[in-house]
Amino acid sequence: MPLPIDAVLPDLLAALDRANRAVLEAPPGAGKTTRVPLALLGAGWRGDGRIVVLEPRRLAARAAAARMAHTLEERVGETVGYRVRMESRVGPRTRVEVVTEGILTRWLQDDPGIEGVACVVFDEFHERSLQADTGLAFVLDAQTALRPDLRVLLMSATLDAARIGAWLGDGAPGGGTPAPVVRSEGRMFPVETRYLDAADLPPAGTRPIDRLALLVPSAVRAALAGTDGDVLAFLPGIGEIRRVAERLAGAQTAGAHTAGALPPGVRVHVLHGDLPLDAQDEAIRPAPPGERKVVLATSIAETSLTIEGVRAVVDGGFARVPRYSPRTGMTTLATVAVSRAAADQRRGRAGRLAPGVCFRLWTAADSERLAPALAPEILDADLAGLALELAAWGARDAAALRWLDAPPAAALATARALLERLGALARDGTITPHGRALAALGLHPRLGHLVVRGREAGHGPTACALAALLSERDVFRRGEGPPSPDLRLRLEALARGGHGADPNALRHLRDATRHLERRAGIALGGLRPGPIEPDAAGLLTAFAYPDRLAQRSAGARVRLASGQHADLTDAALVREDGFLAVAHLEGPAHAPRVALAAPISREDVERHFADRITTVVAVEWSARAERVVARKQKRLDALVLADAPLANPSPDAVADALVGAVRARGIGALPWTDAARTTQQRLAFARRLAPDVWPDVSDDVFLETLEDWLRPHVTGFWTLADLARLDLAALLLGRLDWSQRAALDRLAPTHIGVPSGSRIAVDYADPAAPALAVRLQEVFGLLDTPRVGDGRVPVTLHLLSPAHRPVQVTQDLRGFWATGYFDVRKDLRGRYPRHPWPEDPLAAEPTRRAKPRGT
Repeated sequence: MPLPIDAVLPDLLAALDRANRAVLEAPPGAGKTTRVPLALLGAGWRGDGRIVVLEPRRLAARAAAARMAHTLEERVGETVGYRVRMESRVGPRTRVEVVTEGILTRWLQDDPGIEGVACVVFDEFHERSLQADTGLAFVLDAQTALRPDLRVLLMSATLDAARIGAWLGDGAPGGGTPAPVVRSEGRMFPVETRYLDAADLPPAGTRPIDRLALLVPSAVRAALAGTDGDVLAFLPGIGEIRRVAERLAGAQTAGAHTAGALPPGVRVHVLHGDLPLDAQDEAIRPAPPGERKVVLATSIAETSLTIEGVRAVVDGGFARVPRYSPRTGMTTLATVAVSRAAADQRRGRAGRLAPGVCFRLWTAADSERLAPALAPEILDADLAGLALELAAWGARDAAALRWLDAPPAAALATARALLERLGALARDGTITPHGRALAALGLHPRLGHLVVRGREAGHGPTACALAALLSERDVFRRGEGPPSPDLRLRLEALARGGHGADPNALRHLRDATRHLERRAGIALGGLRPGPIEPDAAGLLTAFAYPDRLAQRSAGARVRLASGQHADLTDAALVREDGFLAVAHLEGPAHAPRVALAAPISREDVERHFADRITTVVAVEWSARAERVVARKQKRLDALVLADAPLANPSPDAVADALVGAVRARGIGALPWTDAARTTQQRLAFARRLAPDVWPDVSDDVFLETLEDWLRPHVTGFWTLADLARLDLAALLLGRLDWSQRAALDRLAPTHIGVPSGSRIAVDYADPAAPALAVRLQEVFGLLDTPRVGDGRVPVTLHLLSPAHRPVQVTQDLRGFWATGYFDVRKDLRGRYPRHPWPEDPLAAEPTRRAKPRGT
């Protein structure tokens, strides 16, 4: 059957005749995945070389190989074959190999020149997986340095092809000319798009799994009633698929006359990567004559995969994507709104063979708010695997390779720090023999380290089983298996089966374990299948996650070696000696919970992690005891393995702890007296006059510089109460030299004499306006306002009544005598008759006393 891509194949072949890099842009359904590799077989530059086609998913790789073999009227494994994890069907005559992305990386590491390969085709490159970006960087590097004859073809439906072509050409040997871009217009039948009304949506805040369980079954029934073909429904994950399948099965069981029942002859299939191969094939094949099918699929069915007979698509609107948290070091799967590009890909599945309908389970307004595309995985992924591959490739600097989006430097540095901690990288960034062993296993470096160290500890088969278990989804269905996060229960289920374990997950996990045992036997030598030992789970988990060794702390909580705390839902996980190893955390960042873990003995901790155990003297402030306490501790990072009081700690350490307590509590923890505050305020006034001359003694700066001025004076102190022995005023003045002390007394005198003979304290609380509070009669005869700051700053006079209540505030005493005094006199004469209130205050005698009785 002719396909749209056929029209541009001559142009594509011509482009690859004149250039060794090219871009093909073709919409979904154009036929690029299965037509292009076969067309490349006839290219003159191919010689006898193989065409390698990269697919992002195993199911798509197998399906593409099968379709191409069918086109050639051959069996898979003859001209066309495939290699995916745990399965390979190739033969000596195979010239087109469809592989998943990790396979290419392993080939390149083993043979950087990939001899015998004529062209590498990156299909569905718009998905921008981390492995695809890594493989492309390595292929371009190999092409530039070793294989200028190697062809590289990027195929995509949604990327900006012109931009990609310019980027590819710029880095080509003798580059500068954009790589040729070939476009296929494609062919898609009209697809009607139907949205929900806002009134049909569940309440805001409904979980996606509950929302989809409500909306998808009714949308499937509407699609079956309104179209005459099969229905493809997109759901984010296996849990949602199971819930919807149960709802639809319940409708079928209820009978044809029950509202909501499916029409006769409709079969429900599920499609995801963990299914057995025959179940996957059955979901893809056309329905038997007289039957229709409903396929409930993950995003595995978005691209590179044609499901025959589909005329209607039900798009739930969500996708499951990995999210890496540098804080926890964990990658988890998050359920997010589908991107606009992915939604368009899904919609196109309804119009490949005939006009179709797409039921979008969101509103038209919501569609406008969708992100154009999800960010490339390299920008927010765990880069430990990439860092190991770069080291194995010999690229200490990632910038030496070509990236469409370069890996973030901070994330790469974090990844390299982990690899160094695991012993995979040397301090100079070069890969170690241990690192090469990890890279050969093709696992995440943590899990590779688990397998290698587990084998060395005599637990090789169990290590392979646990690494496989931690690589795959949980074998226990949510809500059906044991609530405990205990990894031992999962290993027991793997070894002997178990109530609540998902049979498909167990089967897949056993296959993965056997595959890993074979791979580890090849890479490490001498590994043979053996019994699974659940009790070794804690030690093996700690090998993979040494930063997540944990110890029981207060209540139902544990402290991790990283210092982080987490809640523990199963107290039985912690042995009497209080240690466990945590593989996965879940929940919010501020309150994580232990999701997968296993107990580990103190003996194993001290034996296998001895290089990280240190003996430290901990001299710390105890808020509970309100004093500095000293203890001798044996620690593994943040975990305390042994703890005993220390009688004679270093005086310097005690002083440091006390200073730290002051800093934590704030400047108010110091013994401030009125004299100390006055001295601080006088210095602030002087600094205001000459900032370059006088030190800054504000509370903030005082707190920042505790080590400079407080630390030398607290030797021998153990409590905050001991600080009462300090004279803060003297310490403040101790920061001045002798000339500054003399100048301070001149610029900011503590007292000012008034005509009555009294010496009144100056208040410098406001450095901009020093104040003098004095009774009015004591300044009779004083014409002008007193000044400080070498006469530059008039004090603010607070003139007081005989009862020491303010009657006037002024910086202009002369003006007060001329005008304001007489109004004050009228008021005060009646209230204080025994005090003098002369008509001429400048000629009156100043006094501190009332008039004698009888006068």
